[in-house]
Amino acid sequence: MTPETTVQRTRVRASEVLLRLVAAGGLAVDAYVHLDLASGYDANAAVVSEGTLFRVEGITAIVAALLVLLTRGRLGALVAFLVAAGGAGVLLLYQYVDVGAIGPLPNMYEPIAFPEKTFSLIAEIVATVAALILLGLALRRPSGRVNRRHA
Repeated sequence: MTPETTVQRTRVRASEVLLRLVAAGGLAVDAYVHLDLASGYDANAAVVSEGTLFRVEGITAIVAALLVLLTRGRLGALVAFLVAAGGAGVLLLYQYVDVGAIGPLPNMYEPIAFPEKTFSLIAEIVATVAALILLGLALRRPSGRVNRRHA
């Protein structure tokens, strides 16, 4: 292995670590905001309350953050991407579209923006981008066992 190859691999690994930290950080902010605001949304309920959905999002974001931090594979990146992108997508949908109640879910239309909501959206978008890049890097790596002599 040439010194250039070693330097390049070190840079890629350092970039992956940074991206994992960024994705996990965004998911941590997402989790904090949703868990902090959940009790204020308990009254908006059908079969399931919006507060319960906020708690589910918060816990899911914590699990995704831990997974992306503790694993280097595709699964962690994919879960982080899906949770962050899903959170951002739902937030934007219900900010701009009055979808109404859907089955057991209450009508969650909220056309106003406030600091916590904006902070959560920015964190979700940042986590989405970082996780998407991580997923792309993971998909470029060969799957299966790595031959350490040639790695």
